[in-house]
Amino acid sequence: MSELNKPVEQKALANKKIIRKFSGVVVSDKMNKTIVVKVDLIKTHPKYLKSYTMSQRYKVHDEKEMFKEGDKVSFVECRPMSKEKRWRVLYSREKSE
Repeated sequence: MSELNKPVEQKALANKKIIRKFSGVVVSDKMNKTIVVKVDLIKTHPKYLKSYTMSQRYKVHDEKEMFKEGDKVSFVECRPMSKEKRWRVLYSREKSE
């Protein structure tokens, strides 16, 4: 019986969309309805086992312009909104003061 269900399970897994979700700190809010979020990733060198930080900046859509510099936010991938903006804010984890 399990052999009969395998193609159905594989189709379900093939149709499932992978959702990319990141968290980071807002480093710029000067654009209209757009914030720049810096995401830090800690990696370990394979040979020397030294830990180092890699940073990447994402342009994220902020419809209500409610996030300010220093806020910690979570965001997910969405349809392209412009040349570089392919992310939208979900929620704020912490507000800066």
